[in-house]
Amino acid sequence: MSETEEKGVQKYVVSTDRSGDIHVHVQGDLTQQDKRCVFLTVHDLGTNHSSMVDFVNSPAMSEIKERSCFIHIDVPGHEENSPDLPDSYQFPSLQTLGEDLVTVLDFLHIRYAVGIGEGAGANILARCGLAHPRRLLGLVLVNCTASTSSVADAFRSRFSRWRGADISQSEEDFLIYHKFGHQISSDSCEPNEKDRMLAEYRSRLRGNLNPHNIKLFVRAFINRKDLLLKGCRPDILLITGTLSPYSSVIEKLYKELDRDRVTILKVERVGDVLAEAPAKVAQSLLLFCQGQGQLTSLPPPGVERRMSRAMSMEEYDKPNIRRLSLTPSVADSPPHTKL
Repeated sequence: MSETEEKGVQKYVVSTDRSGDIHVHVQGDLTQQDKRCVFLTVHDLGTNHSSMVDFVNSPAMSEIKERSCFIHIDVPGHEENSPDLPDSYQFPSLQTLGEDLVTVLDFLHIRYAVGIGEGAGANILARCGLAHPRRLLGLVLVNCTASTSSVADAFRSRFSRWRGADISQSEEDFLIYHKFGHQISSDSCEPNEKDRMLAEYRSRLRGNLNPHNIKLFVRAFINRKDLLLKGCRPDILLITGTLSPYSSVIEKLYKELDRDRVTILKVERVGDVLAEAPAKVAQSLLLFCQGQGQLTSLPPPGVERRMSRAMSMEEYDKPNIRRLSLTPSVADSPPHTKL
């Protein structure tokens, strides 16, 4: 039994038309989805669903976790101890992966969800939101790059020479830079903590993840098309840290989008925001979800709220159905909450 299974994460394998089999890990009771907020998560390069499980299990997320269900996606070939994807398998583009995620929602009978994605996973979820705007209430995008340029150019110079089955030192170093950014050369955290964090990440890269399949995901990320988020119907929360290699890219993206539909959280002196600043992310996530009519039983951070005696906790946890109207009419669009 895997560690995530011991923590109560249930595993499914969902067949899709173009992306093949997708391994899905459900954290929470989906039979209670009418009374819960449902999240759909996609991980970054060099990791898998376990990074999202770790974030959800952080103490800062405990109250949200109690009132939510999380559907964690493994990109093809990124489940624990996966064999090499066969040569006959064409690894899907980020666009195809994003479009195929609706198959997972259909399989699990999920009407709508809030998307949480990191890095390449954020790009995939954003494409899902563009393709299926009625199925995603909002998008929480951590270090999401919309253009094909920026750090991807450096990826090309390194990974174009990645021919072997294993991850070489240069590719490993660059995946670390992609994950942690300038944090690895800053004094923002104690040396012992930094060493522990890097050792854990290297252990995962060299352990249960398949390097051949990681390479295929990296190439899909490098070859991605521009992500055109202007006019995106789901609300967006952009999250980054000042030490992330994508910090300036995220700020540029924020300035290009409709301010009525996008909010940004930029955490100081942090590169890996989900691991280093889960409390700040959880706070912004809660406010964002409440703007979508979700998690309304939880008081906003720093505010104590008294429930009406006529309403139970379960009634407070139920989504605001009027807020979640799935009709495309602009007139029916609910107001948007800024953080």
